[in-house]
Amino acid sequence: MSRRDPSASLADARRVLEIEATAIAALAERLDESFARAVELIAGSAGKVVVTGMGKSGHVSRKIAATLASTGTPAFFLHAGEALHGDVGMLERHDLVLAVSNSGETPEILDLIPFLKRLALPLIALTGNRRSTLGQAADVVLDVSVAEEACPLGLAPTASTTATLAMGDALAVALLRHRGFRPEDFAALHPAGALGRKLLRVVDLMHVGEAMPRVTGATGMRDALVEITSKRLGVTAVTDDDGRLSGVITDGDLRRAAGRFGDLLTHTAAEVMTRHPKTIAGDALAAEAVAVMEQYAITSLFVTDPARRPIGVIHLHDLLRARVV
Repeated sequence: MSRRDPSASLADARRVLEIEATAIAALAERLDESFARAVELIAGSAGKVVVTGMGKSGHVSRKIAATLASTGTPAFFLHAGEALHGDVGMLERHDLVLAVSNSGETPEILDLIPFLKRLALPLIALTGNRRSTLGQAADVVLDVSVAEEACPLGLAPTASTTATLAMGDALAVALLRHRGFRPEDFAALHPAGALGRKLLRVVDLMHVGEAMPRVTGATGMRDALVEITSKRLGVTAVTDDDGRLSGVITDGDLRRAAGRFGDLLTHTAAEVMTRHPKTIAGDALAAEAVAVMEQYAITSLFVTDPARRPIGVIHLHDLLRARVV
């Protein structure tokens, strides 16, 4: 096989991208009240959005369903062909169906329509043919037609699938804004993802209750050492008579105090502690805790309430385990 001129391949690629970009731009120009009606219909649904399609449209449908689900709109993909062989049982009376078919004449989707009508399920069509059977049966039609496919043979779905995918993204983002979906909500749905880790709060990782090491200023160092050792965090909070944080004792404080006092066991926690320790709020991002630890070369932070009472403690190891760092 002879080697093709690289410039020809680059020209092909540019042509494809230009055709698909034009197709998406045309969608934006055609948007009308039908899109707003689709958003309101989905937002008002008490059930799930069931996205269905066949072939390449089926692959696009899977992605649309996944994007909706990850941005706060409960959704799942239903293979139109499998639906006719039992999977239609996944549908419930409060669901809404989003059917994807460029021609609007996909047999498997058309065969689903009578069942959808019996259940009185709202039907939104993403189709390139408003006058198709699917278009006429739908409650709302979103026109995803394209002037031409990027495939030079005009056979492989290319620009049409790109346009449909973009319309699905537009729906998901409009719904996200409609629902007031926040970054924290996205993180909650992506706990294993980078964003989920980035948006973890200190309160999600801190040690609380009996797991938090704490002594009073009058506590003897023998008992303070037991507290530090038993809680396995290499630190303890030291509180005053009102329960407010007055200092901390770390492994470093113990070494320094041993050099200064000699016999630690004859002293109290208040004599050994570091006063005015760095603290952090529970609603602070875990990444902020990392920044404070790095800035002051420390490995733990006590979490305090507005009255400066310790409510928890977070250690560098907790941040490492959560892969915040």
